Amino acid sequence: MKYVMGHLWPGRSEPKSYFSLVQQFLDAVPRINAMKRSGTKEFMEALTAGADVSMIGQFGVGFYSAYLVAERVVVTTKHNDDEQYMWESQAGGSFTVTRDTSGEQLGRGTKMVLYLKDDQMEYLEEHRIKDLVKKHSEFISYPISLWAEKTTEKEISDDEDEEEKKDTEEGKVEDVDEEKEEKKKKIKEVSHEWNLVNKQKPIWKRKPEEINKEEYAAFYKSLTNDWEEHLAVKHFSVEEDLPLNISRETLQQNKILKVIRKNLVKKCIELFFEIAENKEDYNKFYEAFSKNLKLGIHEDSQNRTKIAELLRYHSTKSGDELTSLKDYVTRMKEGQNEIYYITGESKKAVENSPFLEKLKKKGYEVIYMVDAIDEYAIGQLKEFEGKKLVSATKEGLKLDESEDEKKKQEELKEKFEGLCNVIKEVLGDKVEKINPENTIMDELRKRADADKNDKSVKDLVMLLFETSLLTSGFSLEDPNTFGTRIYRMLKLGLSIDEDDEAPENDTDMPPLEDDAGESKMEEVD
Repeated sequence: MKYVMGHLWPGRSEPKSYFSLVQQFLDAVPRINAMKRSGTKEFMEALTAGADVSMIGQFGVGFYSAYLVAERVVVTTKHNDDEQYMWESQAGGSFTVTRDTSGEQLGRGTKMVLYLKDDQMEYLEEHRIKDLVKKHSEFISYPISLWAEKTTEKEISDDEDEEEKKDTEEGKVEDVDEEKEEKKKKIKEVSHEWNLVNKQKPIWKRKPEEINKEEYAAFYKSLTNDWEEHLAVKHFSVEEDLPLNISRETLQQNKILKVIRKNLVKKCIELFFEIAENKEDYNKFYEAFSKNLKLGIHEDSQNRTKIAELLRYHSTKSGDELTSLKDYVTRMKEGQNEIYYITGESKKAVENSPFLEKLKKKGYEVIYMVDAIDEYAIGQLKEFEGKKLVSATKEGLKLDESEDEKKKQEELKEKFEGLCNVIKEVLGDKVEKINPENTIMDELRKRADADKNDKSVKDLVMLLFETSLLTSGFSLEDPNTFGTRIYRMLKLGLSIDEDDEAPENDTDMPPLEDDAGESKMEEVD
């Protein structure tokens, strides 16, 4: 039979309170075995009458959790001014309370022994017990120590072994003047000692000004098992003691809990702004939690505007740095009333998008949004500081134009009319607009003006259209025809007559396989 044993040694400054605990233990004995009887109601009644909250255990609410792992429980208790008693039960509906005269005399204190079930032996393992204490009792004020095994290595001299060697060795001449180095060997010693497990103190009960950075760091590492330092700390209190109520439903509807929830969000946002004051720290934070902030934009309407100030993006003018929406607004050109953005799979994909050309020409900055969640977030945000967020890929996107710009557009429209007719002939209504300032378009215009029936112009128009489809993320209906068109353009670029037949294979040329084999043979030789 294997068991877990725990001791409780009271402080000598509390004889009266501990004597009352012993008495309450004896008074509570009839209740301990009432497995089907909940102590919650009695506890609440006693609490209303002014009972000590710390004595919740006397009502039998949690005592029987021991029988989840134990088949027998023995509790022994002793006070200086009283006899030693032992309570024992196997949770079978009966128990015994006897005066303990033959067992270990405690002198003072309480001992509980759990005789474990065969399938619960893991609770004898040191690491398992430590994990339980860390999870449930790390921050209680009473010290919890574990009787642990400790293995150490110890060096001892090998004098006896040396003496034996002297007796067996004959004919050896020793140098008297030479000091002989003493030989040592290592042995392992196993010892047992009490190790304090709950070393971390509850720092939240202290004032922030009383706690230094090292204490915060120790608390963070103990809580998270992280070996790195914490990034930031926000130490605050938003409530007094909560009313203790066993009903989860009642607790969830408590007004104080709603206040806590609201203030927690508020304090977290304050902390994020504090981190943002250091660009290097905020970059680390944003890399890890940017998606969470964007999710907050989508879900938290009350704090949406504040969270929007924490967002960071690359843009056409930010280079390798991230920029905020607030900084974007400060760089907006005079007369610009909207914030422009473009979405895509990656920064590389969007920065080469043809949709940016018109905006770049106007000198407007465009934000790159390359997270899948960005579109959902922006769909809820819609505007920032009174500036509407507009997608660069929006159909029918119109930009304000001056009179000179309008006049220039009319001239270009007239200039490219011939090419537009060719494009319409080839593609029909598939193309709405062209970019007249693109060098490829300008060259096509010249060729179309020279000969509107030029076959190469029509091929290039179709090739340009299909290439634009591919770069925009669309698929082609007939990739084989696209490939044929590419080959035709290659021949044209290499001045190869399309009507020329391909030369037949030279029958005198040996197969590639033979060449490879001969090469291998030469390497072997």
